[in-house]
Parts: sequence; structure tokens; C-alpha cells
Amino acid sequence: MKRYIHTALLYAVLAMAGGVFYREFTRFTGYTGKTALSVVHTHYFLLGMVFFLLLLLLEKSFRFTTHKTGPVLAVYHAGLNLTALMLAVRGVVQVLGSPLSSGLDAAISGIAGIGHILLGVSLVLVLLQIRHSVIETRV
Repeated sequence: MKRYIHTALLYAVLAMAGGVFYREFTRFTGYTGKTALSVVHTHYFLLGMVFFLLLLLLEKSFRFTTHKTGPVLAVYHAGLNLTALMLAVRGVVQVLGSPLSSGLDAAISGIAGIGHILLGVSLVLVLLQIRHSVIETRV
């Protein structure tokens, strides 16, 4: 359970750092349009901090963590951080107005897509572990 609260705290700090970076970077450059940087903050808060706080509560209630949980959560971390990183890269490129080749543009989107896929698959696997634990607790 300590790991879940420490992880939630880490993602809260990353979320705040993402929000401060977005605000200060766009203010410094005078950028006023929409940018992918604005959602790094919310991705880290919801998919990072809130998710792990919920896991903490579920672990306290149902003790769902097994030897299978660690690798699944490692994939979740990889997916979340890859997604956030690509959102930051996309946002910086948008703010700076840097022209991208179609290949580089597609690569950024593709890597972000891989991050989302990793997030989705690992989220389903964690939910299945929780479901299994809840069903065992009820029997």
C-alpha cells in the first residue's frame, strides 16, 4: 500500500510540474492558442495520482495485489509516461511553431498511440485482477 501512496504523490508532483511548465512556457513565448501541453497536467493528475489513490483504497478493501500486479503496473507506468512525454513534445512543437515533416508528425502521433494502447491494456488487466479479488472476497 505504501507503493500506491508514494506513486500517487509522485504523479501529483509531475502533474503540477506539467501545469507550471505549460503556463510559464506559453507565457514566455506569448502563445495564446490551443496546445497539447495543456492536457499533460490533467493526464498526470487523473491517470496518475487519482488512479493510484483509487488503487490504494481498493487494495485496503480487497487485497487484490498479487505477483501479477507488478508487471501490469509497470506497463501502466510506461504507457502513462510515454503518453505524457509525447503530449509534451507535441505541445512544445505547437507552441514554437516548428514545421514537422509528415514522417516526424506521424511518429509523434504513433508513439503517443502506443502509450495509449499500453495504458488501455494495463488498465483492463488491473480491473480484471480487482474483479477477481472482489468475487473471491464475496464467496
